[in-house]
Amino acid sequence: MLPKRIELVEVGPREGFQFEGIGQPDKISTADKIKLINMLSETGLKTIQTTSFVHPKQVPQMADAEDVIAGVRQKAGIRYTAVYLNDVGIRRALATGKVSVTGKVTLTASETFSLRNQKRDAAQDLAMQRKVAALYNENGYAVETGSVMAAFGCNYEGEVAIDRVLGLIEKLHEVVGEVGNELKTVSLADTMGWANPEQIRRTVRAVRERWPSLRIRMHLHDTRGLGIANVYASLLEGVDSFDSAVAGLGGCPFAGHKAAAGNVCTEEIAFLCREIGVETGIDLGKLIECSRFAEEIVGHPVPSKILRAGTERAQPLKAAS
Repeated sequence: MLPKRIELVEVGPREGFQFEGIGQPDKISTADKIKLINMLSETGLKTIQTTSFVHPKQVPQMADAEDVIAGVRQKAGIRYTAVYLNDVGIRRALATGKVSVTGKVTLTASETFSLRNQKRDAAQDLAMQRKVAALYNENGYAVETGSVMAAFGCNYEGEVAIDRVLGLIEKLHEVVGEVGNELKTVSLADTMGWANPEQIRRTVRAVRERWPSLRIRMHLHDTRGLGIANVYASLLEGVDSFDSAVAGLGGCPFAGHKAAAGNVCTEEIAFLCREIGVETGIDLGKLIECSRFAEEIVGHPVPSKILRAGTERAQPLKAAS
């Protein structure tokens, strides 16, 4: 059954600009990053992922993380979040005093990808997540969210079995339980765009059968053109929370595929939901303006079909008599 309303978590300013800056860390100015985030704040979005607190030598395009979050004109009622892959990143985020911090732990269904992305094998990553959960706990943040990266497939290891995903969610429950919290939300990330609609539905059903009260969020990529179809499949299973990227920006620098496309386009999800009667709270016109500005600052055409076609249909052509 379709949900009545969904939550869209905008990740374009982080994931998009991280990908765009590969080999060109100064391609997008800090001022333009801040401007786009401020524009997105006027669209009705309630959560915007602003930047990533990662090592500047590993991801130099995110070296301005503190400057970005400091420059954002924060609007009441909006959560301005960030990504951090270890305890050092979390401490940097906390030190700003401006990042909306959520206790979250993350595991990866592909050890090869984990080694490339986090520089840790599975055992090391599990140990790090225990350390991260403890750090959140020490700073007064409940750890209630977990994530499984590469949950549907991996360019290095192939398709991921559902049992593997369920096993990792079980470990997330254990890590969260060790600090006295309860896992309430799990994000399933199709990091390399392997999922198809039936795989989405099977996986969601399997998770729900095991943990009926666990909220599921989808982080879907459009690498092979199935992004919006996978959103619809998720909606049919009642999923009501999605990560998305304005203009379809982004991709993963460590995905091992030249066509590692970004997250499903925010405006395309918002348009789909408008068409089928699911509320988003998004002003599509303002969102398209954000998409247009994003295209301007990246300097090349963006994947957004809505930016090209608009949201209104032309009058049908009359057949020749």
